[in-house]
Amino acid sequence: MIGPSEQGALPLEGVRAVELGTLIAGPFCSRLLADFGAEVIKIESPVGGDPMREWGAVLHEGLSLVWPYFGRNKKSVTLDLRLSEGQALARRLISRADVVVENFRPGTMDKWGLGYEQLRLLNPRLVVVHVSGYGQTGPYRDRAGFGAAAGAMGGLRYLTGYPDRPPVRVGLSIEDSIAALYAVIGALLALYHRDAHASAGQEVDVSLLESIVSLTEGSVTEYAVEGLVRERQGPTLAGVAPSNAYATGDGSWLVIAANALNPFKRLCAAIGVAELGDDPRYQTNEGRWRHREVLDQIISEWVSARPKADILRILDESGVPCAPINTAADLVVDPHLRDREAVVDCSDPRLGRIPMPGVLPKLSDTHGRIAWTGPSLGEHNDEVYGTLLGLSTIELDDLRRRRVI
Repeated sequence: MIGPSEQGALPLEGVRAVELGTLIAGPFCSRLLADFGAEVIKIESPVGGDPMREWGAVLHEGLSLVWPYFGRNKKSVTLDLRLSEGQALARRLISRADVVVENFRPGTMDKWGLGYEQLRLLNPRLVVVHVSGYGQTGPYRDRAGFGAAAGAMGGLRYLTGYPDRPPVRVGLSIEDSIAALYAVIGALLALYHRDAHASAGQEVDVSLLESIVSLTEGSVTEYAVEGLVRERQGPTLAGVAPSNAYATGDGSWLVIAANALNPFKRLCAAIGVAELGDDPRYQTNEGRWRHREVLDQIISEWVSARPKADILRILDESGVPCAPINTAADLVVDPHLRDREAVVDCSDPRLGRIPMPGVLPKLSDTHGRIAWTGPSLGEHNDEVYGTLLGLSTIELDDLRRRRVI
């Protein structure tokens, strides 16, 4: 496992978070907190647990290959929140927490007696982080919200793909992940305000839809002022050239982004057409964009005649921004990612030694760690309910028998 820095404690040590939620957005938020030392107690249904335990493009002997990543550094307890006894036990646990992270449809927590107004009476310093499709208020509040719907409604799907083809998915659950990042920011802001100002806790309301809208750059303003609606551009960058994906001679793909004058001049020299770097037609970005098809043809012919390794070496030595279009197979062995611990090997009790993305961001003195991979369902029941809450063995056995936990 990747351990914490020897220079100091992890920055969130002493923070206890209770996670109520499934799949990606909420659990990704709390996993980030756990990476930096927060004690994250994940509440799961006694039957099946988080569906992420069974998700993935492929399973290994029935085991999810994404669960070790999404569940890492968390403690798993089982609890049936539909039962009054389960709700009462959840309140006991939350009364000792700093943060609750939940991503149920708005109103679900209130139905279980776990709404913010109820919890703040129990624990005034509590920070409750809500992650939902459309937010806790507004006309869309009660809609079922998944990442694909948020990406479509937020404008991301419309801009993804080729202009002459239907909009496509990005390829990852990017909407959930972006919302999770905002949720972490919100949690940390609320904790800081609480502690710096000796204040009460508060709610953090993050929606997948608004998380996507927040990343649309100037597109809303462009439309309001100039009537411009951005369209799908395929692999190019609207209004900027040359910036495209090119096929190499050995069947690979790479991106070249020489979209400023000096990199463009260096690219021209590197591919043997230095005179184009001084051509008046290409001295401005507007000119290069107007003649982008000519430039792309010249670049494509040079790239397609060479293997990927040679192209990357030549352009890198020439100071031209370029990069291979990597697959997971490339990420696993990339020397830079390995050196930076952006990809690390972890020991999983069920899968053995496996690679996964490392801890981010990097802190010089109190960097995070991967202490363990995703736990088995209810692995920490005895520790949390017995040691933390003080339930006896007899009480725990009775709760198990009645399927409360």
